Amino acid sequence: MKHSVITLILTASLLAGGCGKEESKPNNPEPAQPTQTARKVVEQETFSDTYPFTGIGTNDSQGRAIAVMVNNHPKARPQSGLSKADIVYEMLAESEVTRFLAVYQSEKPEKVGPVRSARKYYIDLAKGLGALYIAHGYSPEAKVMLRQGYVDNLNGIAFDGTLFKRETFRKAPHNSYISFENIEKGAASQSYDLGLPPKPMMFLTEEQMEDLQGSPAFTANIRYGSDIFNVQYKYDQKLAKYQRFSNGEQTVEYGDQTPILLDNIFIIEAQHRVIDNSGRREIDIKTGGKGYLLQKGKLNEVEWQNRDGVIIPVKNGVEVGLAPGRTWVNFVPSQPGISQSVTIETN
Repeated sequence: MKHSVITLILTASLLAGGCGKEESKPNNPEPAQPTQTARKVVEQETFSDTYPFTGIGTNDSQGRAIAVMVNNHPKARPQSGLSKADIVYEMLAESEVTRFLAVYQSEKPEKVGPVRSARKYYIDLAKGLGALYIAHGYSPEAKVMLRQGYVDNLNGIAFDGTLFKRETFRKAPHNSYISFENIEKGAASQSYDLGLPPKPMMFLTEEQMEDLQGSPAFTANIRYGSDIFNVQYKYDQKLAKYQRFSNGEQTVEYGDQTPILLDNIFIIEAQHRVIDNSGRREIDIKTGGKGYLLQKGKLNEVEWQNRDGVIIPVKNGVEVGLAPGRTWVNFVPSQPGISQSVTIETN
């Protein structure tokens, strides 16, 4: 059993070249800190606004975020709609099984899924982002929260066969999908307001991106205790983005095989606790703790904080800007006794 830990693996070539210019660089330099104007990327001069969760310029009107529970069981892969998500939160749902909360605001895929059941901490994340929450099913605790109206939501238990469609190429419970057209129909039927844009996250300027410091981080491996849910990120230097892999297979869209490409990988350590015989968990998303931010092939050790319901990276009490683009957040257990580890490689 392993305690949650980040391991940096230095290659021989890196060590051999350490006597030159690189030798003076600290292992964990201060990440570039954005100014108040860093919420807008350099394209702001030609765009009227920026998307709040990507920092990319736009002339489109802003709307509410949509947060969808997406199944990550091997029988649910490859999924639909993940390549268009602004942010994806990956967390353990039960036992060693992870599940995604895919958050959409800048783009609306035609279809998302397979959609899976709710958990409390996913609901809390969606509420913090001001999102409409989409799920199919619920844990006992999540059922109470949703039925009490804790967050605006559409659930497949109530709309199976109407808003949520069962695809024939997969078997239940891995075959529930929802279109954005039906999300909008469902929101209208429940009088949910989809015109409320979320509070913007903080992004680095183009100049800060060029000066970004950090340890080399070209590959990150996350073990959740089972090979089929292990995650790997590989940095593509030509694309200047990270590719994602599950159990050795690249994460792509169902159908056209569009790869998921990411600009920020945010790995955070949080307390996990098993709460029932089904292996369901309670995850502390409020207290804060250690975090690891990968951007443009570089790693910076940070802290994570929950500010007004939103998980953000922080260094010395100051929010750290994200690289403009898409973000994937991995929650990993922080306490001993969990067969889990994170390894970051420099090549």
